[in-house]
Amino acid sequence: MSPSPARTGRPDYDTRHLRRIFDRRAATFDEVAFLPREIAQRMRERLEYIKVSPAAVLDVGCGPGDDLPGLRERFPEAPVFGTDLSLAMLRRARANDAADTSWRRFLPASVGRALGSRGPRFAQADLAELPFAHGAFELLWSNLALHWHPRPDLVFGEWQRVLKVGGLLMFSTFGPDTLKQLRGAFAEVEAAHGVPTRAHIVDFVDMHDLGDMLVENGFEIPVMDQETLTVTYTTPEKLLADVRRWGAYPFEREGDGVHGARRLHRALVAALEARRCTDGPHAGTIPLTFEIIYGHAWKAVPRMTAEGHGIVRIEDIGHGPARNR
Repeated sequence: MSPSPARTGRPDYDTRHLRRIFDRRAATFDEVAFLPREIAQRMRERLEYIKVSPAAVLDVGCGPGDDLPGLRERFPEAPVFGTDLSLAMLRRARANDAADTSWRRFLPASVGRALGSRGPRFAQADLAELPFAHGAFELLWSNLALHWHPRPDLVFGEWQRVLKVGGLLMFSTFGPDTLKQLRGAFAEVEAAHGVPTRAHIVDFVDMHDLGDMLVENGFEIPVMDQETLTVTYTTPEKLLADVRRWGAYPFEREGDGVHGARRLHRALVAALEARRCTDGPHAGTIPLTFEIIYGHAWKAVPRMTAEGHGIVRIEDIGHGPARNR
C-alpha cells in the first residue's frame, strides 16, 4: 500500500506506474540528459568547497549512470554504488560503466585498487526503501530524483538511516516553479473546455519545506539554495516530447475517449503556442522554466536511543545553556 500523501500535501501516485514510465523512457533519455548533466556539474562545483573523504558513496536515483564517472574521479578510493527505481535505467548504467572502465584490465592490480577498480554496484530500489545497512555510506548523492517520489519526508528518513553519523547528503531537485508554463496551459485548456481539473504534473515541494524535512529527519546544518533555468523550444510538440522523456507525468489517466483526447491535445498545443516570447533574445521560442533546488546537510549525532532514552555525549557535558543566577 502506498504511504499517505498527507504529510506533504502532494497528490499520491503509484511508484510502480512511475517505474514503468522510466523503464519506457530509458532508451531515449539521452535526448533530455543535457539538464541533469548540467545540474551535476553545478553540484560538483559546490562539492569542491566541502571537505569530505567518504569510504563509500551512493548515487540515489542514478538513472543511466551519467554521474558515476565524476563521483569516481572525485573519490578514487571509494567504491561508488548506484540505485534507481527503473531496471531499464540500471541496465544502461551498468552498460555505460562497463564501457567506461574496460581499460582497467590493463592496469597493475595496485593501481587498479587505488582507482576503485571494483566499480559501482547497482540495486533496483525505491528511494525510501534502500537495500543497504544502517550507516553504510559517508556520502549520498542524488541529482534530480527526489521530486519523483510522493513522500520526500520518508525519503529523507531513509537516506539518514543509510548514512553514517557525520556523513554528507548532497542533492538537487525541482522546485514549485518548474514547468509552470505547461501547468498554466493545462489549467487554461481545462477551464476553456469544461474539463474537471486534475493533476498532470508533479506538485514540486518548496525549498523551505525540504529544509524543514531535513531537520525533522535527523540532519543538521542544512544549506539550501535555488536558481531558475529556462529551456526554450521552437515547437510545442518538441517541448511536450521532452517533458514526457523526463517522466513528468506520473499520474494514471482516466480516458477522455480518443476524440476528446485529441481535441484537448490540440488545445494544449495552441495554449503553448500563445506563450511564445515576443521580444528579447528568445523571441519566437516557447520558454519552459525549471526551478532547481540544491541542498546539502550532515547526519546529526543521535540525541535519543531507539528505546527513547536521551543520549549525552561526554564532550557535551558542561557546555549546556547557561542558567540564570
